Amino acid sequence: MSSKYKSLKEECYEANMELNALGLVIYTFGNVSAVDRDNAVFGIKPSGVPYETLKPEDIVILDYDNNIVEGSLRPSSDTKTHSYLYKNWDNIGGVAHTHAMYSVSWAQAQLDIPIFGTTHADHLTQDIPCAPPMADELIEGNYEHNTGIQILDCFKERNLDYNEVEMVLIGNHGPFAWGKNAAKAVYNTKVLETVAQMAYLTLQINPQAPRLKDSLIKKHYERKHGKNAYYGQ
Repeated sequence: MSSKYKSLKEECYEANMELNALGLVIYTFGNVSAVDRDNAVFGIKPSGVPYETLKPEDIVILDYDNNIVEGSLRPSSDTKTHSYLYKNWDNIGGVAHTHAMYSVSWAQAQLDIPIFGTTHADHLTQDIPCAPPMADELIEGNYEHNTGIQILDCFKERNLDYNEVEMVLIGNHGPFAWGKNAAKAVYNTKVLETVAQMAYLTLQINPQAPRLKDSLIKKHYERKHGKNAYYGQ
């Protein structure tokens, strides 16, 4: 594969294959993108291509205005959401979107995922936000672009920092997650799906289950992410 974007395509390909390997997608649903900030482009999975036949060279390269820079296949139908996030959030290096069961179930219920336990608190100190369903006039407009606006509006209204909360649910739609690179976006997607499943089961066992107390939220988040973090090597 002779391309100046060879490493970007390989990063994006590996992330998409990991999304599939983790059981986060069914059939051709789901996509991951990876950005190259130096060249102001990103790579994304082509639309409707089965994971078992996907190759690194199939990855489509686009600029932030959704113009195809390299690639012969049609990019993911969610491309405009990815580009909008890259254009507005300078610190993210990868974005992932799935239709994973428990994440989508919470999105369809139009509910935030409450912070019930330390698995959740290891990754963020907030409930996982669910943006309200899109307004009719936006659905009829530039839908995928407007999904990006929907995410940013949700974070602005709730005063959330995308560097700390790296995941969101879109009401009636499903999850988006991001991170410093495509691999971290996939990691956050798996965390989101697992926390969504745990929260669902928690409420089945005890519908009055209490929110995790603030002291444990602070302890678990800061031991991984605080200035004196001591988790890991």
